[in-house]
Amino acid sequence: MLNVGKIEEGFVLDHIQAGMAMSIYHHLQLDKLDCTVAIIKNARSNIQGKKDILKVECDVDMLDLDVLGFIDHNITVNVIKNGEIVEKKKLQLPKQIKHVIQCKNPRCITSIEQGLPHVFVLADEEREIYRCKYCEEKFDRRDL
Repeated sequence: MLNVGKIEEGFVLDHIQAGMAMSIYHHLQLDKLDCTVAIIKNARSNIQGKKDILKVECDVDMLDLDVLGFIDHNITVNVIKNGEIVEKKKLQLPKQIKHVIQCKNPRCITSIEQGLPHVFVLADEEREIYRCKYCEEKFDRRDL
């Protein structure tokens, strides 16, 4: 049995789809922060079968909920203070995301104008489809 100690202040990302923890780690830019991070891959889950978990000991304000909601809005965010869960946050699909993914359309203005931000907007919430703000190129979630 693996035993990962509790954290005093930070957050625990639970119910991450198995195999997605490293992608989330990089998208949240946790490698650039000076904080303790525990990545648990393929943990047993009664609901999902297998899941990943991220434990991060740092200020909760460092967490970009829009990026997390875009990657997987089914993740549970447990906010930890003094070693106890003080809040559970449910994520939602953000209406717009910026600088998370890049448009793959070679004719898009973002391919020509290097300083232009890559912005995607939620075009179809039910089917979770995002499109480039400039050229309306559809984003394929398999590219995450």
